[in-house]
Amino acid sequence: MPHFRKLFISCLALSLITINSHADLTIDIVKSSNNTTPIAIVPFVNDSASESLNSIISNDLARSGLFIPAKQFPERPSSSSEFVFPVWQVLGLDYVVVGKVSPNENNQSTIQYELVSSSQEKRLLGESMTIPATRWREAAHFISDRVFKYITGIDGSFSTRVAYVLQYSREGKTRYRLDIADADGRQPRSILDSDEPILSPSWSPDGQNIAYVSFEGGKPAIYTQNLATTQRQVITNFKGLNGAPAWSPDGTKLALTLSQDGNPEIYLFDLANKKLTRLTNHYAIDTEARWFPDGRALIFTSDRGGNPQIYRLDINTQEVKRLTFEGSFNGRGAVSPDGRYLAMVHRRSGQSFQIALQDLQTGGVTRLTDTPLDEAPSFSPNSQMIVYATKQGAKGVLGIMSLDGRFKLQLPASDGQVREPAWSP
Repeated sequence: MPHFRKLFISCLALSLITINSHADLTIDIVKSSNNTTPIAIVPFVNDSASESLNSIISNDLARSGLFIPAKQFPERPSSSSEFVFPVWQVLGLDYVVVGKVSPNENNQSTIQYELVSSSQEKRLLGESMTIPATRWREAAHFISDRVFKYITGIDGSFSTRVAYVLQYSREGKTRYRLDIADADGRQPRSILDSDEPILSPSWSPDGQNIAYVSFEGGKPAIYTQNLATTQRQVITNFKGLNGAPAWSPDGTKLALTLSQDGNPEIYLFDLANKKLTRLTNHYAIDTEARWFPDGRALIFTSDRGGNPQIYRLDINTQEVKRLTFEGSFNGRGAVSPDGRYLAMVHRRSGQSFQIALQDLQTGGVTRLTDTPLDEAPSFSPNSQMIVYATKQGAKGVLGIMSLDGRFKLQLPASDGQVREPAWSP
């Protein structure tokens, strides 16, 4: 067990190193997929915004790894009625998005868009929406989600957000921020700024609250915070470890790691009646609980088998079953929202930690990354992508990749480093 305590402390230290100030995360595509669908997002007529709708939508679809947006257009129609279908057919561009913007009163605009198939020579999808100027990017992400869902049959995740921890320097002193940004790294805002470390953000299922660990009192404590009101609440502040909060799928409970009874164990905290229920009782270290999507079971990391591995805990029966066997270390697990996959930090041998994916139906394990220090995987709500923390040289960045590992991009901060990502519902 001492080797796991040492590893636990070193992983904690790794989570606290380097990060900086308030700017968008940028996007660097580092690996492209060969299995992509060509699509054209034609510039919308009368779109004079500094960041155009077609550029946001194009970047969204490219970031999914499933589409390759065209950069040139043989014509620029604003509606399906203006289409000359053979012009697009000869270029092999079956899917085309067109639209226009109509300014209204009170700083609002009406956006009309259509998804057109050149091969079928018909309109596939079309909608109109009126929005204030402040919701421009949200409208673009909404269109991206609708187009993605129509073509793939899978819900899009472009309107979601990512929470992450940013460490930066102010007047020569290290500080920590908990930031939330769009899924493409834009429009970041801070919900907590502290001179002490922040760890383990976890979203409530309605996306309105976040739980996290803060050391602001000189020791770890678990908080929840409402994103609209910024109101905070201390959940646990016991002596010893208060860590790894994870919201239940129904939003009524938090799974926690506490050492109030001497050894780190998994507990449930009922948010309504404030009742704590202990779930594990073992001489080993049990930590990093995460929920299965049906709310009936948890996964957690434990060294009860001799080295850190991931286990499944049935909440009703208390039955514990080991899930991972391949490799000398498996931890920081996350179950995909569709319940099919387990993402984890995996060490096969040596000192390198990569992200791996285990199929919970077949048991097969696939290593997705080849960088030496990856951590904190979190699934997109449509179970198609994973965000995780990694290194770009000496710099901490967020990585996003497809489940087959064929498409990868990085989201570095322009002036710092980022850690501890959590993808919103």
